[in-house]
Amino acid sequence: MKNIIFIILSLFLLTSCEKEIDLDLDDKSGNIVIEGNITNQPGPYIVRITKSVAFTQNNQYPAVADAQVVVSDNTGQTETLQYVGDGKYITTAFTGVTGRTYTLKIQAEGKQYTAQSTMPEVVNFDGLTQDSFTFGSETTYTLLPVFTDPAVLGNRYLFNFTINNMTKKTFEVFSDNVNNGMVNQRPLFLPNEDNDDDPTDHKVVPGDTVYVEMQSIDHNIFTYYSALLQISEDGGPGGGVTPSNPPSNIDNGALGYFSAHTVQKRSIIIQ
Repeated sequence: MKNIIFIILSLFLLTSCEKEIDLDLDDKSGNIVIEGNITNQPGPYIVRITKSVAFTQNNQYPAVADAQVVVSDNTGQTETLQYVGDGKYITTAFTGVTGRTYTLKIQAEGKQYTAQSTMPEVVNFDGLTQDSFTFGSETTYTLLPVFTDPAVLGNRYLFNFTINNMTKKTFEVFSDNVNNGMVNQRPLFLPNEDNDDDPTDHKVVPGDTVYVEMQSIDHNIFTYYSALLQISEDGGPGGGVTPSNPPSNIDNGALGYFSAHTVQKRSIIIQ
């Protein structure tokens, strides 16, 4: 799970945050790590099960290959997932629908793990608008996701974006605790410098294509990612306090998350 990267670009508002982090922050190995996603897009959906390693070690995560993985929803739909290698278990006929509550049950290495997540309704991702500002000789580009938050308080959003054909993702979370029921006013800040030590860090320039994904997520997943970012800021590798792990919505001591969420995608060429 360390391969999911968050880059801090700005502390623009208290309700949004970005940070470069490792998901396995606790310096220990051998814990079950579960990454599961159900979306409103056609499957197959994937649940990946691995074992954690210390953050001082290389990113080699032992796969858990002999688990029993079952997903179900509150309408009676259920399926046992098939193992396809690399710790990945996939569905073949399961359907994700907004408004339903999904349950994940895993039997692995003599223990049972359970999680639930409710898929929110779709909030339309209407487009992207570009802006920029200059500080000294450096220009930073921003993208404003265009959507209108519903009037009912409690909506939560996860955005991620990639640049050109690079695989590195930047994530950011929004809540509607500020500007509830209004058109979004919170931009995504794009990278404004290259990192000689990491070729996947790319300074955005005109002509680059940015691919943005918007997810409507439930409260538990918002809490998970928000805590993850806060932990990374306060501790973790290179931090000043003992690292810990974010509050998973999976029981029985598992690391990771199980998320039922909506997905919409947009792209834009930087001008």
